[in-house]
Amino acid sequence: MRQYFKRQIELWGEEKQESLASKRVLIVGCGGLGSSVGIALGSSGIGEITLVDFDRVDKSNIHRQIAFKVEDEGKPKAEVLSQLIMARCSFVSTNYFVESFEDFAKRGMTFDLIIDATDNLPSREQIDSFAKSTQTPWIYTSVEEFNAQVCFFKESSFSNAFMINDRKPGGIAAPMVMQAASFEANLSIRYLTGLPIQTDTLYYLYFDKNGVFSTKTFKMPV
Repeated sequence: MRQYFKRQIELWGEEKQESLASKRVLIVGCGGLGSSVGIALGSSGIGEITLVDFDRVDKSNIHRQIAFKVEDEGKPKAEVLSQLIMARCSFVSTNYFVESFEDFAKRGMTFDLIIDATDNLPSREQIDSFAKSTQTPWIYTSVEEFNAQVCFFKESSFSNAFMINDRKPGGIAAPMVMQAASFEANLSIRYLTGLPIQTDTLYYLYFDKNGVFSTKTFKMPV
């Protein structure tokens, strides 16, 4: 284990690295965001990762969902991502559920952190309700075109901050998905190792019309 996580141990020491082995994380959605976040956290030493996604791999997914290959078409996304995470790191265990989050929430499982990797507002509202009922922090992330939003929800309410509708996202640039997922994974790791983070703060990541990358922050209502 020391050899596998050598560079992380150099960053934050053996005690913090060992503490990750006791953490339990839920990732809701195994598409673009879920693929990248799952790989990042699975390779960082999280003890147990649970994956939930009712969907199967489609050819139109693969360009931005880096966990999947063309030959995975038709397979459950949660199953494929679970196998990849464990193949990359033998120090993590995974559970996967090929079902809706609404059905999964009835199982009564508990976690240290919930990660949103869905693509619609109603699902995020369900995640927020589940997180509040179990007193679990969660991280919201959305991506569209060359823009992304990320927020670590602890006290703030998602439904109070966003107008909930079933609008579908527009086009998406694959690298922007990975960039948002990387930001989400970094917040996760910092929180799980006890490093400071800003909670209930919305980060808006975007490229302006001149191609300049910027970040804005907004304090969420509590």
